[in-house]
Amino acid sequence: MKKVTVENLIQKFSLNVLAGEDQLEKLITQPGVHRPGLEFVGCFDFFPTEQVQILGKKEVTYLEKLSPEERKIQIKNLVYYHPSCFIVTTGEVDFDHLIHHCTEQGIPLLVTNKPETTSEFIPKLETYLIKELAPEMAVHGVCMNVSGIGILIRGSSGVGKSETAHTLIRRGHRLVADDIVVLKRLSSQTILGTHDEKTKEFLALRSIGLLNVVRLYGRKAFQDETRITLDINLTKWEKDALYNDLEQEFHYTDYMGVKIPSMEIQLQPGRDVAGLIEAAANNWYLKQQGYSAVEEFMDRIKADITME
Repeated sequence: MKKVTVENLIQKFSLNVLAGEDQLEKLITQPGVHRPGLEFVGCFDFFPTEQVQILGKKEVTYLEKLSPEERKIQIKNLVYYHPSCFIVTTGEVDFDHLIHHCTEQGIPLLVTNKPETTSEFIPKLETYLIKELAPEMAVHGVCMNVSGIGILIRGSSGVGKSETAHTLIRRGHRLVADDIVVLKRLSSQTILGTHDEKTKEFLALRSIGLLNVVRLYGRKAFQDETRITLDINLTKWEKDALYNDLEQEFHYTDYMGVKIPSMEIQLQPGRDVAGLIEAAANNWYLKQQGYSAVEEFMDRIKADITME
């Protein structure tokens, strides 16, 4: 199971610590955040204590309208359930009761120090947690962003994946990862491709060696992550194995329960594999927009027949 600590949140979002300084290694194991609402009226049946608890302007305004004794009881009730941590995202607040009970129960109490609203902070936090806690797997291959389309390029060792990636980079496309591609399942329909940090910006070419694509070609040659849209498998040429069908049917590869459209491209000396990958990416995009070259071609044929 992936893990994020409270200390990770502090470093990522530059949060200040008001209580629970000795509990910063406390784990957050579930993505998403929670803003107490029903809990303020005594309903704790669905209180997601494993999530980060956010106290924004609405929550703080409600607590400030209570008498000191009522406020103390409400805060004590929240803290009693031992959530992973509290983050206060509003300005000046009477923190006394919060600090007291969080310190007593060993719960980190954090506060933002940037001038942003709760609605601005929460999406950033949720995006970070979803990515960090997403189920992941590593595959051997290359990940590229080609004309805005995330492509996973696979194939046996030495087949030419990195060389093809280099050609694509020279044509203005972006490398995401070479050799080891980390796939993260963000949802039932979304796989994110990224690197494993150690290989970030590096491309290994046989006979040449290790290249840093950013140093060679500039920042435009690299992208930190991309949504995987196509899975392309490079294979060795097999005579009579290719068909001249007007439209190739997509197969699918399953990655952690998400089916990604996949296709095979065979290699042969002189064949422009990078160009074929560009064509596959652009053709896929057009299909998503509702356009089919085959349908247009057939319509022209039908129109000619009708005129005759």
